[in-house]
Order: sequence, then structure tokens, then C-alpha cells
Amino acid sequence: MYVIGGSTKELVDHRQNLEYDIANDSWRERAPLPRGLTHAGATSLKGKIYVVGAFTASGHGDAVNLVYEYDPATDSWRTLAPLKSPRGSVGVTVLNGKIHAIGGRGVDKVTVTTHEVYDPASGKWTELAPLPKARDHLAVVAGDAFIHAIGGRLNASSENVDLHDIYNPATNSWQAGPPLPTARSGVAGALYQGKIFVAGGECRDKRTYPENEAFDLKTSRWTSYTPMVMGRHGFGAVTVGRNLYFAGGAVECGGGQRSDELLVFNLS
Repeated sequence: MYVIGGSTKELVDHRQNLEYDIANDSWRERAPLPRGLTHAGATSLKGKIYVVGAFTASGHGDAVNLVYEYDPATDSWRTLAPLKSPRGSVGVTVLNGKIHAIGGRGVDKVTVTTHEVYDPASGKWTELAPLPKARDHLAVVAGDAFIHAIGGRLNASSENVDLHDIYNPATNSWQAGPPLPTARSGVAGALYQGKIFVAGGECRDKRTYPENEAFDLKTSRWTSYTPMVMGRHGFGAVTVGRNLYFAGGAVECGGGQRSDELLVFNLS
């Protein structure tokens, strides 16, 4: 498991690349990003990690169109074809062997509906049907041959949405799905045991969200599960084996009280 880039109180755009060994419960540093990034999108495909878009300044500033590929086997980075336009806080996922980059916020700090797909075979990006509503800080997760774009914000964290848009690659079109029970942004999302979990987020009454809600792909229904002990936002989620892991984030709204915690959720 890897935690790449991000921001701290001392530095907005980190190059750090940390690898976690689950069996030994230990962390080690690996080859750093070619340049510092915050609010980058990331996903994995065929044993490699792809980092897509980002901001490089505070306040969602200086969005970039950079795309990097990391190979854990050789501990090395490779620069790939860039996005067609700079975007940060992009939702990224893999479907049918291709990498989708959805939504985000441009250099003008305005949210976008942009939807691009990267084909590793051709090394090129192609534009697809845009999101029905522009937003960023959303969860984008692939499951059962579709892509789910969930939650996010229209602009400020006070403009959270409960939108749940489902992309069908066969028709290159979107349709509305059952809304997220708790509207929020800055969430972490992942597919776990046939369900799309959406955890955390900001901000309600100046507090982060501890909510942990999941969409069942078979029943098309949302269910609330045990919330996190403390709310957080700006963090990542990944499924490994029978566990769902949540790493880092900030406990307070904005960038306050950043966390070094690694949380583990399990459905027995």
C-alpha cells in the first residue's frame, strides 16, 4: 500500500512516496515523486500506480496536467502523456484496463465536468461524456462494469452535494443513481466486498464528517456502517484482502490537525 504526495503544515506539495508492508506492519520511503503534488488523483493497474493531475499551491492553486506512472518492482517513476488541461482534486479509477479522470478544478479554481480516459496501450488521452454537474473532491469508483461518481462540492466545502452519477462505457452516457445519504466532499471511496464505501469528508458545522456509508451494487441501496472515531477529509482508501484501509487526512476543516493515522475497517 502506498501514500503519495499531499501537504503538511510545513509544505504544500510533497514529493514523498511511502510504502506500507501489511504483513510486517512497517513503513519505508520509496522513490519520491518527480515533483511535489497535493490533491492528486491516484489508481492502480497491472501492478503499477498512476498519479493524475494535482494542485501545487495552497488554496487549490496552480493546477497541473501532469501524469506519472510508478513501478514498485523497479522503484521508479515515468512521465506519461498529460491531461488535456490542468486539473486538481480529480476523481480517478480504472475500468476495462483504462484510466478515467473525472471532474476536478482548473487553474482558474473553477470546478469542471471534464471526463478523460487514458489507454496505456496507445499512451493517449481521449475525452468522453462529461459529468452531468461540475464538481471536485468527489469519490470516483468502478464497480460491476460501471463508474460511480459520488458526492463532491460545487465550489466551497459549504456547497457539498449528494449526487451519485453512474457512467455506462457501452453507451458513453451518465445516469442518476441513488443519492449519497450524507452530502459531503473531500471523501475517501473504495470498492469493498461488493459495496462502494464513502467515508469522511468536510464540512458540517465547522466539523469534519465521521460518516461511513456504502452503496451495495447488487441491491442498489445505501447503508450506514460504523463511523470513524474522528471525522476527517482529504485522505485515501484502498482495499487489500479482507480489509479496507484509510490513510492520513485532516481531522479539522481546511488543513487543520493533519493525521498520520492508518485506520482499518473490516466487515466480519
